[in-house]
Amino acid sequence: MTAPRSIRVAQQVKRELSEMMRRDLKDERIAGIVSITDVELSGDCRYARVFISVYGDETAQKGTIDALVEQTGYIRGEIGRRLGLRFAPEMTFRLDNSLERGAKVSELIARISRGEIE
Repeated sequence: MTAPRSIRVAQQVKRELSEMMRRDLKDERIAGIVSITDVELSGDCRYARVFISVYGDETAQKGTIDALVEQTGYIRGEIGRRLGLRFAPEMTFRLDNSLERGAKVSELIARISRGEIE
């Protein structure tokens, strides 16, 4: 079971990281529609897996993840400072394709309902 503190901190990390991506991270590789879908934090709040959804082609997805990985030190320091944490969590970024898969399924359903696909 995940501790209530780690759940709360994970939500705060997600919110702050979203804000940082919108305002602070100036990297041309972070392009398109980028969304943080989930943050999994270890019970001691030392390790975080951040799941990122990038709506775009494979190049945009890889570029966004690469940019975040390169800026992990800055991101980690800012998260620790903004949340007042003694130890900022070590972060790993993972690509999450669930939103893109959902859009494709919705499009297929729409095409079937219009009679384009039998």
